[in-house]
Amino acid sequence: MASNEQKAQQLIAEAEKKLSASKGFFSSLFGGSAKVEDAVECYQRAANLFKMAKNWGQAGSAFCEAANLHSKAGSRHDAATNYVDGANCYKKSDINEAVNCLLKAIEIYTDMGRFTLAAKHHQTIAEMYETDAVDLERAVQHYEQAADYFRGEESNSSANKCLLKVAQYAAQLENYQKAIGIYEQVASSSLESSLLKYSAKEYLFRAALCHLCVDLLNAQHAMERYTQMYPAFQDSREYKLLQTLMEHLEEQNVDSFTDAVKEYDSVSRLDQWYTTILLRIKKQINESPDLR
Repeated sequence: MASNEQKAQQLIAEAEKKLSASKGFFSSLFGGSAKVEDAVECYQRAANLFKMAKNWGQAGSAFCEAANLHSKAGSRHDAATNYVDGANCYKKSDINEAVNCLLKAIEIYTDMGRFTLAAKHHQTIAEMYETDAVDLERAVQHYEQAADYFRGEESNSSANKCLLKVAQYAAQLENYQKAIGIYEQVASSSLESSLLKYSAKEYLFRAALCHLCVDLLNAQHAMERYTQMYPAFQDSREYKLLQTLMEHLEEQNVDSFTDAVKEYDSVSRLDQWYTTILLRIKKQINESPDLR
């Protein structure tokens, strides 16, 4: 382990020596660019040795040095590749540095018109904010940007995947209108495909639950629209549960509401998102003036 780190440090010292030599007047006339290329190679080799030693911060830093040199030399694609390599190392030690590296790569890719690659890296940043940093608002921003770029490149299934994440977190952050708009949009596009048609009921179910967090009457009107959009929705267990829940909300019957959810959950397991949203809807009954 130590020997790999020592070799890496020697390579970095060598790279710095070559760079300072390349800046001299005569050197810039005779082979200065060759010395820069040699320095890049030293940084890359050092980065890989640091990786072997599991020194992720130093590995990330060495890849970034290589990327900066590529960038100055006009090798944009190589620069972006090294920034991504750096981000992959920093992911294990410093999320903020990993994000900075990916943003630099994204800037290069968008400038080159490589929007699918830019979208994928925005998606990676969103996933980091989602799981490692737990910053849902930033995760939403990057999922939205990724969806926008994917959509521009006609990668609609990838765009929808990112948009569904935006909707999921928008609802968690109580931005229900945004979530509803996305779920309706994705449901509508799913209905255009015979392969994806069946998944539309889940998105309509989620949209209706978001409506119920806001207003019962709006939810009832939305349900009418959803059955016109997708007549088969009426035969689903999701639709039947929604109808039952709306009846219990009108009656302000908290026990029956709870029982209906438990019965549904015993057949189709409800995940954390559904549980959170349903508890918010149920809370409206508990807070009703009639029951205080």
